[in-house]
Amino acid sequence: MAKYTTNERINHAVFVYSEDQLGYKFSDTHPFNQKRLVLTIDLLRKMNALPETSVVPARVATDEELMLAHDPRYIEIVKKASRGEISPEAGESYGIGTEDTPIFENMHEASARLVGGTLTAVDYVMEGKAQHALNLGGGLHHGFRGKASGFCIYNDSSVAINYMKKKYGARVLYIDTDAHHGDGVQWCFYDDPDVCTVSIHETGRYLFPGTGNINERGSGQGYGTSFNFPIDAFTEDESFLEIYRTAMKEIIEFFKPDVILTQNGADAHYLDPLTHLYGTMNIYREIPRIAHELAHEYCEGRWIAVGGGGYDIWRVVPRAWSLIWMEMNDMALPTGDLPESWLSKWQPESPVPLIGTWEDPANMYQAIPRKEEITDKNHQMLNKALYMIRNA
Repeated sequence: MAKYTTNERINHAVFVYSEDQLGYKFSDTHPFNQKRLVLTIDLLRKMNALPETSVVPARVATDEELMLAHDPRYIEIVKKASRGEISPEAGESYGIGTEDTPIFENMHEASARLVGGTLTAVDYVMEGKAQHALNLGGGLHHGFRGKASGFCIYNDSSVAINYMKKKYGARVLYIDTDAHHGDGVQWCFYDDPDVCTVSIHETGRYLFPGTGNINERGSGQGYGTSFNFPIDAFTEDESFLEIYRTAMKEIIEFFKPDVILTQNGADAHYLDPLTHLYGTMNIYREIPRIAHELAHEYCEGRWIAVGGGGYDIWRVVPRAWSLIWMEMNDMALPTGDLPESWLSKWQPESPVPLIGTWEDPANMYQAIPRKEEITDKNHQMLNKALYMIRNA
């Protein structure tokens, strides 16, 4: 793989975004709401943290690029659904027209642009035009080769990883900290020794998609390159971060990637309406910080980050995702109050009182009576996973 030195890079980090990414919209009431992109960008701008010179437009992925991870027949079905040429019933066998992933106009074009945004991020980093790149419109990790799933039509991370392998000969470490298991990406590379997938997620005993068990380790030549850390419901910051810090250091030392791709779902937070974890903003400070550190230590700084889940779009996602961009740019992570101009602009529209500080309130939730038991179960799970890593 081509190597790049720091003085050859044009940008420290780029922020991939186009207003067209907002077209990925199922309905006004669907929990997957791209308004969160608008809220995050506005918060960064109110912080004077996102200059226009750092923003690059998201392109549309070509059919050939989509076929790096999706079946041509499936792509044609999505196109027909986009034009209203198939019924929801006919689309159900392909995962579209369902309650989770309903059909909407121009669905193909909107989905291909989210994929293209991640490919734009890839090219900036892999061609040495930036050390880091962020596409918050991406992270649709549940999409399968021939089927949509869990709000995800095309799987931008799977396309991007195959794109990096084909175009740049890269060895890729994919890290997924969404509360839902990164099933679509895992299964796409389950037998691939040049792609390592890591997912820290709420156990499938309680949550969609029900996969991501510790014994899902890969198959064939890819055995030992799939790592899952299913944490218990009600897991809090300390236990989550113990697993993340410990596991990532060991896995990256074992796998030695050329580039890191992180999926940054913000739904492990206590306030998220679709999950059962008890995270706070503390984990969203640490997740990108550690990824950033590892990218520089092992990958000459090559780090691509995408969005993902996150369904409290008012109180959680803008703060969590802003921290990724600030970390990428070596900015001091903010504390104290959010900009009053941001709060006053969005509070009238928000259905809930906004949190006015970067930190969460200390009394956000009552103490968990099973904390010790949950922490111990997670620790035992971590030790089993570490044993597998060390004996891979």
